[in-house]
Amino acid sequence: MSASVLGEILVRTRARVEERRLRCPLDRLLAAGPTPGPPRSFARALARPGGPRLIAEFKRRSPSRGVIREELPPSTVARAYEAAGAAALSVLTEPEFFGGRLEDLSQARGATSLPALRKDFVVDPYQVWEARSAGADAVLLIVAALSDPELLGLLATAAQASLDALVEVHDATELDRALHAQARLVGVNNRDLNTLEVSLETALRLAPRIPDDVVAVAESGIKTGADLKRLRGAGFDAFLVGEHLMGAPDPGSALAALIQAGSAA
Repeated sequence: MSASVLGEILVRTRARVEERRLRCPLDRLLAAGPTPGPPRSFARALARPGGPRLIAEFKRRSPSRGVIREELPPSTVARAYEAAGAAALSVLTEPEFFGGRLEDLSQARGATSLPALRKDFVVDPYQVWEARSAGADAVLLIVAALSDPELLGLLATAAQASLDALVEVHDATELDRALHAQARLVGVNNRDLNTLEVSLETALRLAPRIPDDVVAVAESGIKTGADLKRLRGAGFDAFLVGEHLMGAPDPGSALAALIQAGSAA
């Protein structure tokens, strides 16, 4: 995803949020009905002891790869992920570039006992409450997409909504901003936003800068047990994997194999 694509996504996202706000104002959204039970702790699921803790992602397509898998129901994939040992779910809900929708999140979470992350380009508090209403347990906040006041405001809204926030960074400057905002869950995305290249060296380079009391998540480019071992050795607590699983003939089996390879001595 190039910086220009990111900018276009953000413009479209803000316009879409305004359209949804007009159709369903926040007070009506919050009064529409009960949420699907209390939130499940996303942060606790990632910090528990044991083997590699994987956030398994449901994603239909992406700007960099195009169509990945569009025929699989999110509930089927989520159940397979849970059976394979996933610690949590990530569900893409951005519609124009990733083919996602909020219903994917609701269906995936409703099919399992796992906490679920709404993975989207969250730029407005409305989206946080929208996520909560759809059953999310956490939201993704991308530092590159937000000003410092926006990041602080969205972190506060997530706390008010009883949601965890995974704060995503791509470089040392963004990491410093996330830590200054008191982020407790930090994800390092190994994909360069300008070149689209993916390198685990991004996470390995930033790992020493992440405090021990912050849950550290490595994102993108994780394909093998060796990748997991390198990142675990560097201090990462959890790992978000999407395209590797969704591009496999059987996403659940691919996840089980990855966890097993990453756990082997």
